[in-house]
Amino acid sequence: METDTLASALLLGLVEGLTEFIPVSSTGHILLLGHFIGFHSTGKTFEVLIQLGAILAILTVYSSRLLKLAKALPSDPMAQRFTTGIVLAFLPAAVVGVFAHGFIKKVLFESPALICSTLVLGGVILLFIDRLSTKPKYTDAMSYPVWLCVAIGCCQTLAMIPGVSRSGATIAGALLLGTDKRSAAEFSFFLAMPTMAGAFAFDLYKNRNVLSLDDAALISVGFIAALIAGIFVVRGLLDFVSRHGFAPFAWWRIVVGLAGFAGLYFHG
Repeated sequence: METDTLASALLLGLVEGLTEFIPVSSTGHILLLGHFIGFHSTGKTFEVLIQLGAILAILTVYSSRLLKLAKALPSDPMAQRFTTGIVLAFLPAAVVGVFAHGFIKKVLFESPALICSTLVLGGVILLFIDRLSTKPKYTDAMSYPVWLCVAIGCCQTLAMIPGVSRSGATIAGALLLGTDKRSAAEFSFFLAMPTMAGAFAFDLYKNRNVLSLDDAALISVGFIAALIAGIFVVRGLLDFVSRHGFAPFAWWRIVVGLAGFAGLYFHG
């Protein structure tokens, strides 16, 4: 295996970890970056499987809260409602992901221009939502009503389009439905766990017969990089959002999308 291929896997893993939990589309970033550096993975599987690192990052940071939630689940109605809400919020994306898997991987993942378009459009929408001066009705992610969780989960299905952003779709939907910024980001963290784990398991199953030892080595490098970078982001994101909102991420999306268009125009 060539050293530059491993270096590309390391770079893409870092980008995955740094962007997975912020509303800028980690998939869009690594697909665009992979296009321009000439990185190709078997069945576009690397881009999904390195999410395991990001999953473990959030499990690591939230381990004490998850353990507390698990202990309270048998007897605490709030814990039961929250868990039910997360499960129901996960289901829409699971259904769409299963039935549209082939179209997503073979068509949408192969369109850099689409990714650039959704990055820019999503940035404009997020910038607009961030500037709305509405009084939030829901400020505690653990206390979201079940209907709100389901509605946010439906918004998450938009993230099947690369460049939209899973966290961006859930956060934007939550804000429009009356949540505050911090709790919207935190709910996105919790919803990420079953969603990303499900995507990882399903993609691994679908590609079990075509992956090689070289693929395993690349995925391992990307996974470790995503884990380390993801821990860094998860630990600081909520405080950053509380101080600065989502405008910095919106502008970042717009800049990256426009830069991607320029790159496609000049270099293809």
